[in-house]
Amino acid sequence: MLLSLVLAGLLGGAPQAQAAPEDTLVVDPAQSAIYLDDNYYSLLEDPTGRLTLAQAQSPTWSRRFVRLRGSGHPANIDHTRSAYWLRITVRHAPNETAAWYLELYDSHIGQALFFRPRPGSTSAYDSVLTGASLPFATRPHPYKNFLFDLPPRPGQTATYYLRLHSDTRTSFRAMLHSGPGLIPELSAQYWLLGIFYGILVIMLLYNLILFFFLKEQTYLSYVLYVLSGTLLFLTEDGLGFQYLWPGGPGQNHFIGAAAPVLLLITFAVYASGFLDMASRVPTLYSLGRWVVGLSTALLVLDAAVVHSGFSFWLYLLPYGLLYYSAFRAYRSGLRPARYLLLAQALVASSLTFLIMRKLGIDFYNNAYTVYSLYAAFVAEVVILSYALGEKLKGLMDTTLLTQHRLLKQLRKKHQAQDRLVEQMRENQELKDRLNTELEALVAQRTAELRRQNDTVAAQNRELLEANGLLALQSAAIETLNAELSRDLHAEKAARIEAREVDFGEFSQIYPDKDACLRYLAGLKWDHGTYRCRKCGHEKSCEAREPHARRCTRCRYVESATAGTLLQKCKFSIVKALYAVFLLHAHKGNYSPSELARVLELRQATSWAFAQKVLAALQRRRHAPDYEEGEPWTHVLLDATADAEVTEEAPAESIK
Repeated sequence: MLLSLVLAGLLGGAPQAQAAPEDTLVVDPAQSAIYLDDNYYSLLEDPTGRLTLAQAQSPTWSRRFVRLRGSGHPANIDHTRSAYWLRITVRHAPNETAAWYLELYDSHIGQALFFRPRPGSTSAYDSVLTGASLPFATRPHPYKNFLFDLPPRPGQTATYYLRLHSDTRTSFRAMLHSGPGLIPELSAQYWLLGIFYGILVIMLLYNLILFFFLKEQTYLSYVLYVLSGTLLFLTEDGLGFQYLWPGGPGQNHFIGAAAPVLLLITFAVYASGFLDMASRVPTLYSLGRWVVGLSTALLVLDAAVVHSGFSFWLYLLPYGLLYYSAFRAYRSGLRPARYLLLAQALVASSLTFLIMRKLGIDFYNNAYTVYSLYAAFVAEVVILSYALGEKLKGLMDTTLLTQHRLLKQLRKKHQAQDRLVEQMRENQELKDRLNTELEALVAQRTAELRRQNDTVAAQNRELLEANGLLALQSAAIETLNAELSRDLHAEKAARIEAREVDFGEFSQIYPDKDACLRYLAGLKWDHGTYRCRKCGHEKSCEAREPHARRCTRCRYVESATAGTLLQKCKFSIVKALYAVFLLHAHKGNYSPSELARVLELRQATSWAFAQKVLAALQRRRHAPDYEEGEPWTHVLLDATADAEVTEEAPAESIK
């Protein structure tokens, strides 16, 4: 007696109270499938993993089997180091002629050892070993889930045993299928799964083509997100193990652990780009990067070392934060964000059923809830693709509206120029009329001189006075023309400050590199603010380089672009200056792709320089002397901007 208690403590823990055995499952050939409720299972947990079938059938251990219903144990593997024995008793119909099949729904069970009585015997058993940790070829039937034969035993009652062991929290859920009803059901499942993956492939190709045509990075992150989701579903339903990597159980386990992490990362990248989180919700953007990074590290640690089985809780915080960011973006005016909120709500509701199954809770477990995540993901993929299209349409509408406004401004500018030309024409007519009158007066005076020699001196004085008047008139007209030219230039400069110019007009004010360097040098040193960057000396002289200054003490030469946003810029300084003006004018809300189109730059170059300017704008907003509505030139003198931006084609280099 003492020895049996010691063995019981080593193999099964403390002795358990005897419970009612499992109910006998009566099969009826008229039924095509029977779902195994908890009352049809008897459960025995083996913490050592050494128990054999003969020991499990012995009276000592047979009494330890506990019916799953009412035992308080969840209907799944709760301890990943233990082996679990399931006992199922089936009474076959007297007129039974076809075999039955036992299907385990969860394809992630590491090892599944099925014991069935041999034909004509109730004590001798055959065994079938398979599992996710073994090659797919070990399965008795080439099916995505585990499928075991129950040969026909007319009018007999047979007891079947399942020994399960897995390093993940997997479910015990199972179903009995009749032979005639198995093929139609499996065919329907594969057809539905084929439609599901077909939709995903179509959406992948469609959005990949849009990315190649539009060069919008959000489409690429969307494609990666859908690809990660496809990989996750291939591991969850077992089709990946069946068709793509049947000989690699280790690879199947690795992909099953890595796919959710990739799904989290790709969705975070997609959501941050789609919602413009860096500009709309910068605080949540920074916090989200830390939360996603920390969650990813914890998920990798759990998958590689801990094996807690509760890693799905680590997804709640980052996904919840991204959902809240979408809500904030929608409140800030990004209307397409409502589609992301709707899509994630559908996925979250379907994930509730998956989490309940992982925890072993019987919460509306049926065919609809099992495959609800597939339907929700397809709906999410379609909705997010539509949301991308609507966002792009909104950007195009905004661009067209901006172009319309610029055209109206240009039309007003041309009208002002026409009025100026008309005024100049009137001035010219006035000048011609004055010249005509003066010429008539001179002719009259000359005739009088011929007739009156005695009045020659007086006439000469009058002639000199008339010439002086003519010179004054000409000088006044030239002065007026110069003032009009200065006013026109000042008007253009004022329009720059008012953020109302396009690149063509901007190029008229700053037509070349010399004009831009002169302007930067004026910003830096026209008010006597020179200070040597090397020794701090405050006196300088002109250097050999255009618009550069040389320290009179250490001879250090400082270029006009040093300490500005244009330092180390490798493309045209006029384009760079106009890019800073555009991003400042639109408060950073200017698409890098549109900036690349306007300035005829590569996407990567435009994006990198835009990031540099956006960082400078952010620092400027946090500066103590920052004033709302200040000129765009303030951000040019950003001394921390020293990143190098290059263009693919050879361009002008600014030192």
